Amino acid sequence: MVDNKQYWVWLSSLPGIGAVKSKALLNHFEDPYNIWNAKENELNKLPFLTSKDVGNLINIKIKESAKIHLDNIFKNNIKILTINDELYPYYLKNIYDPPSVLYVKGDIRINDKYIAVVGSRKATSYGLSMAHTISCELSRYGITVVSGMARGIDSYAHKGILSVGGRTIAVLGCGLDIVYPNENKKLMDSIIENGACVSEYLPGIAPLANNFPARNRIISGISLGVIVIEAGERSGSLITANFALDQGREVFALPGNVCSINSTGTNRLIKEGAKMVTGIEDILEEINISFSNENMENFFTGSFANDKLFKDLDKEEIKIASCLKTEPLHIDNISKKTGFSIQLVSSVLIMLELKGIVEQLPGKIYKLKY
Repeated sequence: MVDNKQYWVWLSSLPGIGAVKSKALLNHFEDPYNIWNAKENELNKLPFLTSKDVGNLINIKIKESAKIHLDNIFKNNIKILTINDELYPYYLKNIYDPPSVLYVKGDIRINDKYIAVVGSRKATSYGLSMAHTISCELSRYGITVVSGMARGIDSYAHKGILSVGGRTIAVLGCGLDIVYPNENKKLMDSIIENGACVSEYLPGIAPLANNFPARNRIISGISLGVIVIEAGERSGSLITANFALDQGREVFALPGNVCSINSTGTNRLIKEGAKMVTGIEDILEEINISFSNENMENFFTGSFANDKLFKDLDKEEIKIASCLKTEPLHIDNISKKTGFSIQLVSSVLIMLELKGIVEQLPGKIYKLKY
């Protein structure tokens, strides 16, 4: 078998030869070098190829352009990850239509566990906050968050996990030499430093509308499950959820205000059987990651490890403060979440009030001040 990236790049650049036909060609010829050298009469015998496909496969100009593509890939410091490579994500390799080549900036790790967090580009402040929080929490369990680097939920999912030093993968609907949306240049650089940006598209391919549904199958295909946080009735996030269902992945949805158009899609997903997310344990239970007391303790004590506001708190104070990071809680609920007695919770809350971390609302309800 010849290991030459030029043939893989050529295969991924062929007009009309998408992921399904590429997979069929590789099944028949074993590697792209043999496809490159296949004779016209041999290709004409394959029932899944049209006469136009055969013409493109033997086209000399298309073959010559592969070297130009390869030079452009190396010029942009892009790695070529083929479906035969050991680092190619296992779950993605086994979907119906895996890309034959992934173009990568950053690092893919063979043992990473991926969960996708996706949602509306026009999200509410609640949705953005929850995308950030859920991604932070997933990081505590060594999970790599996958998203699409779009405006709104996607960007906040990436930012959330990066804020606590976790890893994240952005799947783009364009070439990796293009920043889309263009305001995400710094975010893209951070993702590359702490994970990877990946695409099935060659450098120079613009972010065309038709690219994004195909991109979404990679987001779900690489992942153990997909979490949808806010989605309208026709949101692209619902396309990702549908891909996830077809691929046998878990689908999670964050419930939202029934009067909000941003929650129409997520509430419908729950109605149709998606797992409702009310806490990190809802996700971990479905993907069989242990949510033991020890892990819970590690999560609570690590949640604010990089936050200067909490650097001087002891374990009990951090554990109680972490309960309040998404919403105010009654003292009884804090006791239930932490497992601490009411007496201990009360005394710790007093100390947190004195330190300016929390404030008490009417009815023994407490909230973070920041």
